[in-house]
Amino acid sequence: MLDAIVWFFTNIATSFYNFAYAITHPGQWLSWLPYINQTLPTTEHKQALMRFIYYGASVELFFVILSAFLVLVAIGLWRNEFMWGCVRKLEGFANGVGRIAAWAGLIMVMQQIVIIFMQRIFARAEISMGFGMSFSKDISWWAEELKLYNALVVALCVTYTFVQGSHVRVDLVYSAVSYRTKKTIDMVGSILFMMPVAVLTWLYGWFFMWRHLVVPNPSASDALDKLMLKSRALRWNIETIGFSPNGFNAYFLFKILLCLFTAMVFLQAIAFFMRSYLERKEGPESEGKYLDKDVLGDEDAELVANIH
Repeated sequence: MLDAIVWFFTNIATSFYNFAYAITHPGQWLSWLPYINQTLPTTEHKQALMRFIYYGASVELFFVILSAFLVLVAIGLWRNEFMWGCVRKLEGFANGVGRIAAWAGLIMVMQQIVIIFMQRIFARAEISMGFGMSFSKDISWWAEELKLYNALVVALCVTYTFVQGSHVRVDLVYSAVSYRTKKTIDMVGSILFMMPVAVLTWLYGWFFMWRHLVVPNPSASDALDKLMLKSRALRWNIETIGFSPNGFNAYFLFKILLCLFTAMVFLQAIAFFMRSYLERKEGPESEGKYLDKDVLGDEDAELVANIH
């Protein structure tokens, strides 16, 4: 038990050094960026990419994020205005990304209509799009690509929907308890449920993504030294295999969306914890303070939204 406590606080202390070192030595883990989807020219660039992969789901990164969270909360406890500012920024980010990504739903519908017209009325086998440079794919490719729009809505609108209060909740005790107890439940839920689930999903999703982008395949169980050895043969191998011969072949984008989804859920967990604490402290009159909710413009729709 004592060893675990020492290990925990040692990692907290060293996280500040690790963060400062990463910021002041970006070339050791970012020098590969100019060579995305190209041949990595030198051993140094290959090693930098392997360090990026390793540290992207490492204990070191976890404690850097944890320390940053603790620092933000500590400052927020001292100055509540600062914590409200963090809440507004994080919720504004979720709303901004979600409101843009939501247009993918309209694009999906319009593309499906085009597919039906081209296939059933004009009897075309492919669709070409573009201005100046034509982009031509088989109709089955465009049909399978519709899954990507659905994934964009699910992955990038989840925190936007959470901020808007549109997720369906299963209420067993929440409505029967006092206001302060509700906010305590929200705080505990964000710490014990939202954050751990987001961390676990990230740990699996991060290496799942990279296994479809590079070879040799990195593994979550590989130590940094082993990944450095693998970096000698490192090269890009971006997944381009579809479920059908002429079908959509960019399924690696779904793996990237999984990581983006997880990161946004984690950030929203921080915002939800801070908002719940502040609303608990300031009382019922602060509920919904600075909350940027959409105005539907219809009384019935507003009533349904409030029920959810």
